[in-house]
Amino acid sequence: MRFLNLLCLASIAFATPLFGQTPKTQPHSKPNEAAPPPAALPSEPGLYAVIYTSMGDIVCRLFEKEAPATVANFRGLATGSKTWTDPATGKSKHVPLYTGTTFHRVIPGFMIQGGDPLGTGEGDPGYKFDDEIAPNRSFDQPGVLAMANSGPNTNGCQFFITVAPATHLNGHYSIFGEVVSGQQIADAISEVPRDAQDKPLTPVKILRISIRQVGAGAAKS
Repeated sequence: MRFLNLLCLASIAFATPLFGQTPKTQPHSKPNEAAPPPAALPSEPGLYAVIYTSMGDIVCRLFEKEAPATVANFRGLATGSKTWTDPATGKSKHVPLYTGTTFHRVIPGFMIQGGDPLGTGEGDPGYKFDDEIAPNRSFDQPGVLAMANSGPNTNGCQFFITVAPATHLNGHYSIFGEVVSGQQIADAISEVPRDAQDKPLTPVKILRISIRQVGAGAAKS
């Protein structure tokens, strides 16, 4: 997947190009520091994703009602129940895609992006699916979980989490969840030292993503 349009939109919104931007030194949590205690699931019924990273856990509530196809795709790739094609080998796989991937693009005050099996921003799962733009969901606050894309209806496996309001993205990206615990982890990831392409100098790994159901018929995967 090419460098995503959300970054172009961001550069317009802030009137400052993001490509080649030199980051300022900011406080951050180092990937090799001791991780905080595991995040607890909320008591509110619903479907949740626990994103276990090398810097701590991020818990997101998934919007099954507003984005059913997007949530189903994310869940299938997270658990390994959905077949995908490895872009490095061209071979079909039936294992969790996100396990061992990284947050390959991080921008302080904007977002963290991950879920690419290549780790370059160019990878995809071998297919694309349509956008699900819900009118009642907006990038009006930090902690929005959405699919990255390279244009309309080009969703695959890459996703991002905002660390600040980004309303200029409204209508362009499928929002399918929100952070309910661990936003400070996302914030810290966004501030790690990075290169001119916004790739962390020390990889921030997605160890795995667990899908949990809270409430009636609770199950986990």
